[in-house]
Amino acid sequence: MKSSKIIFYFIIAIVIFLVVWIGKESFTQPGLERFDGKYEMLSSYRNENNTGPVVRVMAVRSLDSETGWMKEFGDFQPHTKYGKTIVFFFSEEVNNEVELAPKAPYFPSELEGKVIATYEKGPMGDVKFKDGYQE
Repeated sequence: MKSSKIIFYFIIAIVIFLVVWIGKESFTQPGLERFDGKYEMLSSYRNENNTGPVVRVMAVRSLDSETGWMKEFGDFQPHTKYGKTIVFFFSEEVNNEVELAPKAPYFPSELEGKVIATYEKGPMGDVKFKDGYQE
């Protein structure tokens, strides 16, 4: 009888520990605030197709030249199965809104030299991250 109480309290303690741990992990995940001061959104495009492939194209002015956060930022962006998400990171020289299109070339060709990095998540979730402009 005494050993069954010990086992019962032990199981209760494990369950309470797991609930607290899962709750803490759920409410302390980092969000967009980790990118504060590193980027400025210039423009974004999303096609109106909700039943087929969704195409998202974003133009971001990079205020920090480190590529690690750029890949994390791209991973953080929404993606739809069989859709495509592309993020272009422009140098600080680009101050104006960028006119984006759903197909390549995604923006005016005179801005190609000002692209620091390109992030693309393809239709099956495959990620390509490349320095400079990639088509």
